[in-house]
Amino acid sequence: MSERPSAPDETNEAEPGGIALGAEKIGLLPLHAPVLALLIVLLLSVAAAFGIARIKVDDSLSQLFRSDSAEFRQYENLSRRFPSSEYDVLVVVEGKQLLERGPLEQLRNLVTDLHFVEGMTGLISLFSAREAPEGGMLPPPLFPAELPEGKEYDALIERVKANEIIRGKLLSDDGELALVVVALDQAVVESTGLRNVVAEIQKTVDEDLAGSGLKAQLSGAPVMQLEIRNAVERDRLIYNAIGFVAGCLIAVVFFRRFSFMLMAAAPPLIAILWSLGALGWLDFRLNMFLNVMTPLIMVMGFSDSMQITFAARDRLLAGDSKFEAMKKAVLTVGPAVVITDATTALSFIALQFSDSHLIRTFGLAGALSCLVAYVAVVALVPLFGMLFVRKESVFAAQVAGSDTAVDALRRFCGWIADRMVYRPGLYSLLSLVAVIGLSLIYGDLDPRYRLADQVPDREQAVAASERLDAKLTGANPIHVLIDLPAGASLYTPETLAVIARVHEIVESQAGVGNVWSLETLRRWLRDKANVTDIAVLQQYVAVLPEHLTRRFISAKEDGVVVTGRIPDIDASALLPEIEKLDKALAAVRAGNPGYTISVTGLAAIAARNSASMIGQLNNGLTIEMMFVAALIGIAFRSFFVMIVAILPGLFPIVVSGAVLWWFDAGLQFASIVALTVAFGLGLDATIHYLNRLRLEAKPGEDPALGVKRATILVGPALILTSLVLACGLGVTILSDLPSLRLFGWLSAFTLLAALVGDLLILPATTMWLRRTTNRLRGAVSGDAKTR
Repeated sequence: MSERPSAPDETNEAEPGGIALGAEKIGLLPLHAPVLALLIVLLLSVAAAFGIARIKVDDSLSQLFRSDSAEFRQYENLSRRFPSSEYDVLVVVEGKQLLERGPLEQLRNLVTDLHFVEGMTGLISLFSAREAPEGGMLPPPLFPAELPEGKEYDALIERVKANEIIRGKLLSDDGELALVVVALDQAVVESTGLRNVVAEIQKTVDEDLAGSGLKAQLSGAPVMQLEIRNAVERDRLIYNAIGFVAGCLIAVVFFRRFSFMLMAAAPPLIAILWSLGALGWLDFRLNMFLNVMTPLIMVMGFSDSMQITFAARDRLLAGDSKFEAMKKAVLTVGPAVVITDATTALSFIALQFSDSHLIRTFGLAGALSCLVAYVAVVALVPLFGMLFVRKESVFAAQVAGSDTAVDALRRFCGWIADRMVYRPGLYSLLSLVAVIGLSLIYGDLDPRYRLADQVPDREQAVAASERLDAKLTGANPIHVLIDLPAGASLYTPETLAVIARVHEIVESQAGVGNVWSLETLRRWLRDKANVTDIAVLQQYVAVLPEHLTRRFISAKEDGVVVTGRIPDIDASALLPEIEKLDKALAAVRAGNPGYTISVTGLAAIAARNSASMIGQLNNGLTIEMMFVAALIGIAFRSFFVMIVAILPGLFPIVVSGAVLWWFDAGLQFASIVALTVAFGLGLDATIHYLNRLRLEAKPGEDPALGVKRATILVGPALILTSLVLACGLGVTILSDLPSLRLFGWLSAFTLLAALVGDLLILPATTMWLRRTTNRLRGAVSGDAKTR
């Protein structure tokens, strides 16, 4: 059984030319002026609190694809010229008795009352339809002011079911589901007033349909945004607190002193405060990715603070004074903290390879938070050690010989080290084979994206959208934008023919339904009243409500939109359909060269860009691995260290990829971001181990002894920090957001896999390479002597 090594005197880390170039010495400043340092901490914390109050939430569904690409600029152009579907609340009403007289009357009362909701700019429902035109006169509404009874009512319902304007668009074919589209003002959707507007709509729905037997649910982008906003705020308050408490409990159990728990836990908490405050002052907006910044800062800070606390605790047990213990802990562990935070920041910077403004912003925020967390941890752990640790000599006497939990971890690490250094060549070969095999599986992962994965799936919006998918071909709009040639009139046979042809192509596309355009009205006039006069068509457009007209005709009449609805399917399945539609439109473009015809909309952008953006992130992760390995080699001034870090660095990524492959989860935005960030966090343990190995290696000594000492000394801290990291990120599996749940469990799993790599692969690989290098040097030296 391996004995517990004594803590070595490591003041040599203060020498110039260290691996961190002396950057760790910032942690020594508070030791010489603790009162002044504490005052600065208080002032910065107050300023950060004001910064946090400035943070706002960006919950737009298009934020993930916001970029400088031509496709997104085209989508923005569409949103400016036509009322965007991002501002539509979809009221989905369902029931077998929907078209019975009583429930239908209640539904009409609901539609009437919804006109009075604050922020409402327009409304479309089955009650918007009119009777077939006769004699060129403006036809009356399809539903009379007073609903008839008996056979007359039955006849009315038959006309309603047969009406081309609403059938399959606002009313399901079986007459059991109705859709009411409530358009909201953009300013309301983007303000905090959205919560009140949606609540008013929900209240109106509940009151007007009470006792009708009808079930109503709200969906649409504003409702989804509100649910995302609520989930983001709820997660930030609840789950981050759970993760922090779990980390504190782990620290208390193993450190056995409340003061050491404060020493390890308080700096990360302050790092969260400072980081969020800085993000607030820099006008960063909270979104589905920045919401994980709090647990990320916590785990980054906790990882480093636990290492420094462990080192200081060992020095106190060795008999050092409090001041000397804190100083030596900073000089010993501080250089590794500098390198770990640098590599983690590089992980975030790698996200700049993405075209997504959201992900690039997340990367910048993460890199900034790394800097803040580094300063907070390196400066505050020794400061709080000086403030909170009392009677260190008594503590050393009490704990000596009875440090049960930590000693158990050291014995466990020693047991592992004994086996890894016994047959290092075999274990290194097995590790290499495993990494290569898992890499092949990882390479088989395909990109995935669904809108439903970005929205809370335990709320009503997703459920309502699923009903629309089942009954009305879908809730997600897809648009074909037709820009007219300069000076061309909308109401010419040529233009109308182009619109008609595009409309035919869209509605014939598999999976697309509920198609609306100017052609819809034109067909209705032709089929119901035998009216083909363009002047009559123009007259009917003029009498339509403006909010309805603007949905398919621009205000300047220089462009029109053909809109269809599609179900929420994975982007990998949707992309071939988008490409097929775009290809079918090529003939129309060729025959009408003056017209610009483009397939756009959020669904189209997601289908086109998600695969390429995820691929860019994946390539960025590969590039990051190479840069980080080179950075570690440069920092340690050792090609040997760079080679040693590769296998344990790759292992957690490829094994996590294999798990995703097993569950057929593919590579999603959340998963590739989780792997990128977890890679940087996982390297923390690797770097701390390599730093300790550097200190323990002695010239002329069997490399196995240095590897075993390094594993025993740093192993317990690696295990505890990995558990804290996994707890801090793993609590997000409780989120209502599927993307955050995926981010949470995958990050936690990857970090635990990194721990396995550090305890099993790293010692064996280090030992094998050391022995191989020594043999080669011996052989070269022997040849030189022979000559």
